[in-house]
Order: sequence, then structure tokens, then C-alpha cells
Amino acid sequence: MNPVRTGVIGVGAWGEKHARVYANLPEARLIGVTDADPARARAVAERHGVLAFEDPAALLAECEAVSVTVPTVAHREACERATAAGCHVLVEKPMAFSVEDSDAMIAAARRHGVQLQVGQVERFNPAMMAAAAHLRAPRFIEAHRLALFQARSLDIDVVFDLMVHDIDLVLSLAGSEPVGLSAVGVAVLSGNEDIANARIEFRNGAIANLTASRVSQDRLRRIRFFQDEAYVAVDLFEKTCDLLRVDVAQLHRALPFGLPAAMSAIGREKVAVAEGEPLALELGAFLRSLRGTGGGAAPAQEGREAVRVASEVRAAMKARARQWAAHPTAAC
Repeated sequence: MNPVRTGVIGVGAWGEKHARVYANLPEARLIGVTDADPARARAVAERHGVLAFEDPAALLAECEAVSVTVPTVAHREACERATAAGCHVLVEKPMAFSVEDSDAMIAAARRHGVQLQVGQVERFNPAMMAAAAHLRAPRFIEAHRLALFQARSLDIDVVFDLMVHDIDLVLSLAGSEPVGLSAVGVAVLSGNEDIANARIEFRNGAIANLTASRVSQDRLRRIRFFQDEAYVAVDLFEKTCDLLRVDVAQLHRALPFGLPAAMSAIGREKVAVAEGEPLALELGAFLRSLRGTGGGAAPAQEGREAVRVASEVRAAMKARARQWAAHPTAAC
């Protein structure tokens, strides 16, 4: 496969990672980078032996595909410019700040006949990929995503910053469409909600309970799936997966003899997890899909659905905050 000529628009902390991965992927030939801060672009370009473009249009003219890793509020403009130039685009999560912007980006890609995919990188976490083979219609999904406070992405709330990862995962794995949700959030150190919890109900009866915080003292990324006769626990940070199975017949025989005997009916095993950097796996899949040899990253329509549900979570948080403000003693 001929390497895809690639570029990166926006080389902040995460965009620089895209540049590094492209520079080392056999499927890619990194042409260059661009950023609103020319000095930052030059530093990243020099690090990877490529050009820094002050004019994004000049970079787009040299590329077949680009990663858009600018702040979320600028995703639509950057994607519309890239697709109009005939470039395939992988836009970082969240796809956009609104459903309307997501729809406009999808329409632009269709209009210009190029691919638009979304960087929902946890789909390519090796632990999550290993767990997916053991999921059978989960009934309850619980996710905790905790991060230390950083002075970035403060233009969006924690739902769009962090929880959108888990929203995307549960939407892709629940096996049904969401039919209801409730949410609560609190702003702690920024002007937007820094801690949030959402409960999403699906048409098939499954429930997802998602918690995200960007003001934690610990780093944690775990998701657990409870299903008939099994429980799958995934540590996305440590990249591990545990599978617990229940031998129902043995459990019924052991129950009369108390808890220790009952526990013997539960078998626990470590699921083998392959090596691999999630971002490299994702960008490799994106590039191979452009050559027709792979499935790609998250489809734009699924990125749009994650934005839609995240927007509903945000609206539910705001409604709860207004309720508290109107009736502060009722919450006590």
C-alpha cells in the first residue's frame, strides 16, 4: 500500500501525538503540520523532520488526509476547509460542539466525496478490543473516568471532554438505542461542569451509569459490563481485562452451604490483551480504510450520535442545576 500523504491541523498536546504517530506509521507519510501558534508548529515539525505550514490551505494542498485536532469549537470550520480541499479527515472527539455542526460536517464530506471519521480512541484500546469478544447483551454498564485537573479543554464541560469516550463505547456496545437519561453535574474549578454523572436507559432494558471527573486526585478509566452469567471488567488505563463467569448449576447446588461454597461457582480469568498504542491502532485503521483495506475509525454518523447523546446529558445537567437554584432547600 502506498503511504497516505498526511498532515495535522492543530498540534497542541494531543495533536502532537498525531504527528508523532503519523511520522512512524508505515501507512503514512507525514507532510507537515499547522497551528494557530506558528512557533508551536515549527517546534513540532522540527521534532519530526517535516514542514510547518503557516497557511493551512498550503498544507491541505499537499495532503490526502489530515487529522483535525484543534479545539472543539473550531472543528466544523477546520473540517469544512479540509473536505473542500479534497482531503479525507479524522476529527478528534468530540466530533463537534453541537449536532448541527456535526450534520454540517457530514454534509460537507459527502458533498466533496471524501471520508470523515471520528477519533473515538478508546474503541482501539487493546483491553476494550479484547473485552468486546466476551460481551453478550450486557444488562448494566458502569464506567468511571477520572482525571487530574489540567488547564486545557476548558471551553467544553467534562461530558464533552471526557465522558464522551464512554458515551461512544456504550452506544456501540449496548445493542440498542437510548430512550431516556438523567444527569447531574457540578462546576468546581472552571466555568463549566467538571464532574458529571449520567444514567442512560436503552430500549432493550440495559442501563449505563457513567461518571466523569477532571478534578480528581487520581487517574482512573474503568468500565464494567454485567450480563447473564458473566461480568467483564476492563481497566482502560492499565489495559487489562478480567472475565468472571458463573456456573449456574453449581451455584444452585452450593447456595445451601453458604457464601464460601457459592463463590466456588464463580470462575475468574485474565483475558489476553494484545500490545499496541490505541492512537496508532486508530490512525492505522483510518489510513487503511482510505485504501480500502480496513474498517476505519469511528464513522462520522456514530460520532454524531455520541454528540447528540452528550448534548442531551448536558441539557439534563443544566435542567437539574436550574432546579437546584430555584429550590435549594429541596435538594437537602
